[in-house]
Amino acid sequence: MAELITTSEQRKMLSVDQLCWSPAADMSLLQSVSVELSEGDVLGVIGPNGSGKSSFLRCLYREHQPDSGTVMLAGRELGCYRPAELARKVAVVLQEDLLPDFSIRVEQLIGLGRLPYQSGWSADTASHHPLVIETAELLDIGHLLQRSYRELSGGERKRVQLARALVQQPELLILDEPTNHLDIRHQLTLLQLLRDLPVTVVVTLHDLNHALQYCDQLLLLEQGRVVASGAAAQVLKSELVDQVYRVRSHQLKSEQLAHPVLAFSTACSVSDLK
Repeated sequence: MAELITTSEQRKMLSVDQLCWSPAADMSLLQSVSVELSEGDVLGVIGPNGSGKSSFLRCLYREHQPDSGTVMLAGRELGCYRPAELARKVAVVLQEDLLPDFSIRVEQLIGLGRLPYQSGWSADTASHHPLVIETAELLDIGHLLQRSYRELSGGERKRVQLARALVQQPELLILDEPTNHLDIRHQLTLLQLLRDLPVTVVVTLHDLNHALQYCDQLLLLEQGRVVASGAAAQVLKSELVDQVYRVRSHQLKSEQLAHPVLAFSTACSVSDLK
C-alpha cells in the first residue's frame, strides 16, 4: 500500500489516475500509478534503476499508450489533444541524445522549439526568435549559438536541449535525468531554474538531495508501484529510503541549510540487504 501524503488544493495542471502500462502482455511495468500536480509545481520522480521512472514519463508525453487509467492535462484527457496543440503545451528533454551527429547550428536547434507556433517549418526563421538568444544566455550557452551541435560536449548538449524546450514556452515541462553530464555548478543552476520557472515540471532524478532541495512533491516508485507520494521531506523519510534503495540513511538538519540533507551509510552486511 502506497503512503499518500496530501497537499493543499490548487488548480490542477496534471492528474494521473490508476495508470497502468505493460511493454508486453506478460510483463506489467507501471501498476496503478496516481498523482496530482498543481500549476507551477515541481514533481520529482525517484526510485531505483528499473523502477519505471522513464516509462512513466513516456506515458505523460504520449510515447507510450497506457493500458488503463487516465492522464489529464489542464482538465482534458491527454488523448484529446491534437499533436500540434500538445506540442504547444508539453516540452520534453530526454535522457538520451537523439541527435549525436546532427549537423545543425546551436541557434537553429534551439529555434526548433518555436516550430509548433509557426505555419512553415524553417529552422533558420525560428532561430531568429528573441527567445532563442534570451534563453541561451540564461543557460550560459550564448557563446555557443554559432557552433555546430555535434561539436559540443555532453553537458553543453544537455543545456542546448533544455533551451530548445524552454523556447517552446510549455505549460508542462518533462525532463528525464536532466543533470546527467553536467558539472555541479550547472546542475545546481539548472535545478534552480526549474524551481523558478512559471511552469509545471515533472523531472526524474537520481540524486535524492537534489530532490529534497528543489522539488515540491516526490513520486517514489519501486518496481512500477507507488511507494509514496507527497511533500519531498515527508516522502524521503529514512525508513522509506532504506526500504526502497536498500541502504541505511539519515535525514540531517542544520541551521545553515534551509532544507534537510540525506546522508547514506554502506556499513551493513550483505545479509542486511536481502
